[in-house]
Order: sequence, then C-alpha cells, then structure tokens
Amino acid sequence: MGAPKPPIRCREIGDSDLDAITDLLTRGFPRRPRGYWSSGLQWQAARPTPDGYPRYGYLLEQDGNAVGVLLVIYSDRGTPAEPQIWCNLSSWYVEPAFRNYATMLTRIAQRRPEVTYVNISAARQTWPIIEAQGFRAYCSGLFFSMPTLSLAGLSSPVETVRADARTVDGVPSDEAELLMRHARYGCLSVVVRSTAGPVPLVLQKVRIRQGRFALPAMQLIYCRSISDYVSCAGTVGRLLLRHAAVSVIIDASGPIDGLVGIYTERRGRKYIKGPQPPRLGDLSDTELPLYGP
Repeated sequence: MGAPKPPIRCREIGDSDLDAITDLLTRGFPRRPRGYWSSGLQWQAARPTPDGYPRYGYLLEQDGNAVGVLLVIYSDRGTPAEPQIWCNLSSWYVEPAFRNYATMLTRIAQRRPEVTYVNISAARQTWPIIEAQGFRAYCSGLFFSMPTLSLAGLSSPVETVRADARTVDGVPSDEAELLMRHARYGCLSVVVRSTAGPVPLVLQKVRIRQGRFALPAMQLIYCRSISDYVSCAGTVGRLLLRHAAVSVIIDASGPIDGLVGIYTERRGRKYIKGPQPPRLGDLSDTELPLYGP
C-alpha cells in the first residue's frame, strides 16, 4: 500500500499566497490572462476591508500546495454605529482531482449569519446549486439603455471625479470616497449637477459582444437609485459619446420606464443571501470594478 496522501485543509488566503493563487486562477480560467488576476488581487490588497473579515478569500491546500480557491470581497455598506457587512462571492476554482472537497470552500465562506452574501456572476448551469444553498435571485437580467435618445437632464453639467481628488463638492464624504476609489480602479466616476442636486454615478467600460463584433458600452456600477440615472440619462448619453460608448447596461428585472433600450434575461442574473435587502444599481466594490468585466 502506498503512503496516505496529506490531508486537505481550508484556510484564509494570505499575502504570501498571492503568486500561487494567481497561478491557480490562470489555470482555471484560461481565457483570462495572468495580469487580470494579479491586478485584481493588488486592488484587493490595497482596498479597505472590514476588521475581522478575510481580505482575499479562502484556499484549499494539500501538502503546502494550493489546489482550490474562492475569492471573496468584503465591504461595509453601513455606518460605524450600524455596520452592514456585504460579501461578494467571486471567482471559484478547484483542481479536478480535488473537486470532492469543493464544498469546504463554499461552506466556510458562507458561515457568518450577520453577512449579506451576493453572487453577481453565476453561470447558468450553477443556478440550481446556488439556489439550493439558500440564495434567491434579486436581479433577473440586464437592460441595455440608449441614453443618447433621452432628453432627460440635457441642461445639467457633468463633472468627472479624478482618481487623485480629495473631495467632491456637495457629495457626502463616504460617497465621495467611493467615487474617488472607483476612479482609481479605472472606472468613470462622475457627478451630474442637476437642479435637484448632485447625482453621483460610477460607470465602467465594457464591450457588448454580438457575433464577431464588440460594441463599446458602459456598465452602471453605482447610483443612489435607478431613477437618478433616468433623470439625467440625456446628459450621460452625451458623455458617452466622448468615450465612444453606445449604451449603459443596468441591472434590472424588466424594462425601465423612462429609458429607451432592450431588456434581456439571457445574462445578468444575480443572487443574494443574508439579512440586508438588495438594491439594484449598486455594484460598487465588487469583482466588476476590481477585476474588470
């Protein structure tokens, strides 16, 4: 009989694990270049993480070698007096020989009852598995809006928030920090100066693939409410022209009143589990702005 294999253990990812985790994810997602993962992990290393929660996620380890990984992204969307801890369950990969241990990752990553967990990139074939874990869909699809066809807010000036800004006039400090932080991630953070007050928005450049063609567009990463975006869609549409984009993609569960566009459920379903209610229009500090589409 051969010697027994070393036991598998699951633990938090530390700074010293990042090279091994990057290699593992590059093998698991061959369409993603290594730089995609190393860049995203650098942003995770630099961003604020709530005290007492993992910075990167969890790994499966055998005999000192990483054989599985689940990235998580924690954020606090509450106040110091009333924290609201959210966790984006992000990229997951386990080497084929160790798939029987994959549930160790998901079980440990979802064990905190005070945390609201979200999965914003679930592949269609995993939907039944995710629902069996207690998740419910809070977003059914995507709305591809065409803001250049809107007249809403056309007279409102728009201000781009720079990555090196220190304040944003008229915007609360925590929200201003969100805008500046996402500008550092490479997103387009703006404030529309409407007559009703400042409207902060975060947009991220993406490409809509149609056959062999890819049309430039923007994903709505953050807004206070979808109605805020609708109220200034015309101004946003003119802004998009300067960035060579044709559409703003919005999380939705149906067509959006006041906007011209197309709704689809072929992609975009998102899941949630935990004590906090979901809100459409807020993908801030998730895998999308940190790692990219």
